[in-house]
Amino acid sequence: MATPERTPRWDEQLQRRLARGEETALGELYDQLAPMVHGLAGRILADQAAAAQLTREIFAHAWEHPEDFDPARGTLRSWLGTLTHRRAVERLRARRAAERPPGDDLLGAEAEIRAVATAARMQYVVDSLPRSLRETIAVTYYDGRTYRETARLLGISEQAAKQRMRLGLALLATELADEPVQQPVNGPLDGPLDEPTGDEAGDGET
Repeated sequence: MATPERTPRWDEQLQRRLARGEETALGELYDQLAPMVHGLAGRILADQAAAAQLTREIFAHAWEHPEDFDPARGTLRSWLGTLTHRRAVERLRARRAAERPPGDDLLGAEAEIRAVATAARMQYVVDSLPRSLRETIAVTYYDGRTYRETARLLGISEQAAKQRMRLGLALLATELADEPVQQPVNGPLDGPLDEPTGDEAGDGET
């Protein structure tokens, strides 16, 4: 059976079907997005049982409150990702607080939570990008290669590698800016990601 394409129209139609109580709509939403939701929860909580429980709760919320989704503000994927991210961070923070010895470094603990949550959210967004952008980000950003090396590995032009990287980073920055971790200690998350600097950004520029 072909997988339905996720488009703004698909999001709106699915929301209407959920509002009508169509169980098949919930099944379709789950099939499409549960792996990414579970992955995001798992990366933050580092507990597969807790991630599975949170995943069930997220889709229960989507079933019971489809009106909370506003198509004008983003996609179902983004909405569920935001909801998952917030709840997972809340649970991680509560768990760490319960486990923290008296007198432990609160700032250090909060910084660790922020780092885990940001990395997990970033991976969630990367996983949703088109394959060409995912590959370029993986090779250039995560592997630390130059644009020239990325172009050679992917079989594309250097200019195409730069364009893909810029687009991918722009999408990442937008998503991360829309979902800051709510911190009681250190304020909002750091600013958007920067592109590779130095000779990497300048290689082959005309």
